[in-house]
Amino acid sequence: MRISISGPPGSGKTTICVLVAKKLDCEYVLVGQIFRQLASERKVDLETFGRLAEEDETIDKELDKRMLAIAKANDHIILEGRLTGAILKWNKVPVFAVYMDADEQVRAQRIAQREGVPVEGVLRHLRIRQRSERKRYLAFYGIDPADRSLYDLWMDSSEASAEKIADIIVEKARKADVRDADQIEATD
Repeated sequence: MRISISGPPGSGKTTICVLVAKKLDCEYVLVGQIFRQLASERKVDLETFGRLAEEDETIDKELDKRMLAIAKANDHIILEGRLTGAILKWNKVPVFAVYMDADEQVRAQRIAQREGVPVEGVLRHLRIRQRSERKRYLAFYGIDPADRSLYDLWMDSSEASAEKIADIIVEKARKADVRDADQIEATD
C-alpha cells in the first residue's frame, strides 16, 4: 500500500505520516528532508534555497525525480510532502493521496510551540513560504496544492487528534483501490 500525505506546514502531516507508517508497519519518507538535502548539497540555507527554487525549476524536478525513484521502488510506503500525491498520480504511480489541512492560526501555534518562537513571527514566515511554494507550483506544474480534486481523502486536523486521523486514513486506504480511488472527504 502506497500512501501520500500532503498539506501545509503545521497541518500535522509529519506526525500523522509517522503514525500511519507505524500502524501499517512500513517505512516512511519525508520529502522535506530530500529538499533539505538538496539545499545542503548546494550549500545554501532553506529560505535562500526556496527563493532559488522559485526561479529554477530544475530544483523541483530533481526533488520529484528522487521522490519518484523512492516511491517506484517501494509499494508499501508512506510519503509525506507538499505535492507528493499529485506528482505520483501524474506519473501513474498508484497511490492513496491524503491532504491534511488545519486553520492557519492552529498551524502557526503548533509550529511556534514546537520551535519555541513567537506565533506572530511564525504566521509571517508561513505566509511567505506558502506564497513562495504556491508560486512555484503554479508556475512549474500549473496546480494549486490546495486543490481538493488532487486527493482521495481530505482531512482537517484543527481539532481532531493525530491518532484518530491516522486511524481514519488507514481504514479508508485499506478500503480504496488506489488505481481508481473515489474522492472521499472526512473532516472528523
